[in-house]
Amino acid sequence: MRNKGSLRTEEPILDGKLSCDYLVLGGGTAGAVVAARLAEETEAEVVLVEAGPSDEGDWRVLELWNWPNLLGTDFDYDYTIEPQERGNSLIRHSRGKVLGGCSSHNSAIAFRAPDYDLEVWERSGAAGWGPEGTRPYYDRVFDRVHVETIPPDNTCTAAFVEAAVQAGYPLIRFNEEELREGVGWLQINARAGIRQSSSVAYLHPLGRLPNLTVLTETRVLRVLLDGGGEAVGAETSRGTIRARGEVILCCGAFDSPKLLMLSGIGPEEHLREAGVPCRVDLPGVGEHLLDHPEGVVIWEASRPIPPISRQGWEAALFARVDPASEVPDLMFHFGTSAFDINTSQLGYPSAEHAFSLTPNVMRARSEGFVRLRSSDPAAPPVIDFRYFTDPDGYDDWIMTEGVKLARRIAEQPALRPWVRRELAPGPNVRDDGQVSEYARRSANTVYHPAGTCRMGAPDDPAAVVDPQLRVRGVGRLRVADASVFPTMIGTNPCITCMMIGEKCADLVLGADAGTLQPRELAR
Repeated sequence: MRNKGSLRTEEPILDGKLSCDYLVLGGGTAGAVVAARLAEETEAEVVLVEAGPSDEGDWRVLELWNWPNLLGTDFDYDYTIEPQERGNSLIRHSRGKVLGGCSSHNSAIAFRAPDYDLEVWERSGAAGWGPEGTRPYYDRVFDRVHVETIPPDNTCTAAFVEAAVQAGYPLIRFNEEELREGVGWLQINARAGIRQSSSVAYLHPLGRLPNLTVLTETRVLRVLLDGGGEAVGAETSRGTIRARGEVILCCGAFDSPKLLMLSGIGPEEHLREAGVPCRVDLPGVGEHLLDHPEGVVIWEASRPIPPISRQGWEAALFARVDPASEVPDLMFHFGTSAFDINTSQLGYPSAEHAFSLTPNVMRARSEGFVRLRSSDPAAPPVIDFRYFTDPDGYDDWIMTEGVKLARRIAEQPALRPWVRRELAPGPNVRDDGQVSEYARRSANTVYHPAGTCRMGAPDDPAAVVDPQLRVRGVGRLRVADASVFPTMIGTNPCITCMMIGEKCADLVLGADAGTLQPRELAR
């Protein structure tokens, strides 16, 4: 390898080829962790490939408060979705196109996944991914990534927290106790207003690891397989990169299945239709697309909203709507602005001073899919979430109840003085049918796509990767990102994606989490 540890932004690979021991494709939330850990724990040569630019020294990315201004820019893939039968077809799915991926592009809300969800993972065939098997890796993330609890400085947000308590929800300390019904101030992976993305926490300063080469602004076109069906490298926009060891795909719930399919790994009939020769018929690639569909209720404030805020969304409420559920099934984020990205397109009014509650379905049952648009790597994938199409109407019901609960919270004595009027859906939308229609038509996403390379037992024909994250039917190829989620978790998934990166590195190296000892990190 030449120029070890260098950051390349425009420089071509002059000889057209580069070789390494481990090739990590995608420098996002999980990929940055995988690459850094492999380079720290071994003397192996590691190459990390990222399509976007570096975030180092770029305050547009590092300043957490600026995150909404990154949406729809060159830092964003800004994917559109297919027309939705029952949901909002205008949703645009932002995906970070920058080193650190969506952890460089989000509001930095930091949660461990609830034990309940990890137990479901393990029962569904993801052996070793239950609470005990993942806890050491969450601990590593929290040791490495600075996480802090937002102080209760914003008086409007504090009024919401008090109103939720008045409505019967106890105060809880997120990540310090097991998730249950309640309200609390969020934890964020930030330090003094500067985001602590996977890139910041694991890669900066770039060049600190002499055996890690980071290639930015380099698109991956396809994974290369040899005649025996083993991954041997990747074709990129700046030449071929060969891997002597393993290739780890970390491109997220849209682009990891897309790259597998472009490489001939996926549903055979679809690959044939897209003009891609099928190397491995793997029907589960691109299936099982999950998300947290999100509604919104917006109120104009009776007074100016205090500008004191880390990122505009500082508190959350977890509630249980279904009496048969063991755990909360509805999550709210509270925002100190008019979250009118979709309501304004439908003609609803907005206001300069406003606040919003966003009920979202923690474990939505509707599933969609990702497909190739063509065999052209530059073509965006076909993305169809099929929002609110689960046969029992569960997602619709949870969302409708969420809008009603949001209104009850706003009527509590602590928050009521802040309300001038309800902007969306407005006072004329009252019965369940009207609320459902509004919630689905104006729905947004919490930008949490997952599940399209689902992890499962080695003999599960619907699974794409096994519990070691190895792609079924392909040698020396793993996937490590939100696409491997067996089921949706109930909280924001960023920290869980970092946890997957931590565990993936150990799986590649054959380490045993049961014998983990604290390690001195190269910084």
